[in-house]
Amino acid sequence: MANKGLQLLGFTLALLGMIGLIVGTILPHWKMSAYVGDNIITAIAMYQGLWMSCAFQSTGQMQCKVYDSILQLDSSLQATRALMVVAILLTVFGLGVASMGMKCTNCGGDDKVKKSRIAMTGGIIILVGALCSMVACGWFTNQIVRDFYNPFTPVNTKYEFGAAIFIAWAGAFLDLMGGGMLASSCPKANKSTTRYPKSSRPPSSSKEYV
Repeated sequence: MANKGLQLLGFTLALLGMIGLIVGTILPHWKMSAYVGDNIITAIAMYQGLWMSCAFQSTGQMQCKVYDSILQLDSSLQATRALMVVAILLTVFGLGVASMGMKCTNCGGDDKVKKSRIAMTGGIIILVGALCSMVACGWFTNQIVRDFYNPFTPVNTKYEFGAAIFIAWAGAFLDLMGGGMLASSCPKANKSTTRYPKSSRPPSSSKEYV
């Protein structure tokens, strides 16, 4: 059965991954304005996230505006938002399930096989959440790269990767490792019958000698 230390390490990594996903989803720095071309304007830096867009001025002031309408957003942004929210919810649920099946907790009863199955189920749920976040980050990354190298995209509207997308990638990989460690809690069935070695002694005779 899985080692207690491996389960604890997997739970810790998944918890850190969940924090990374939450921080990455909230931050508005998924992509930032790219300074390319001959006319470079550095007075204002534009940032776009999943929920708002921000303008950072050289004076140190930042103004952010939340997206007014969901229908006006492009499909990649809508899909990324939905997948990141689903990934966070699945990770939270998976951590709750895994905590009941870990050896260092008293939840889930005293049956070791049952607890291992619960921990394995929690790890699988976390793996699904990690997969959702990786698809979301990959989709958004691909969209940034396509728009950057698109010759029809104006130079002043090109963007490059922001800090939040790297935080989200890190959270996804931590969830992937933590969920894999928890999912390795493969239960083994307990043997109800105990086998004893066959005796090599000859059978005793029931006759009595006088």
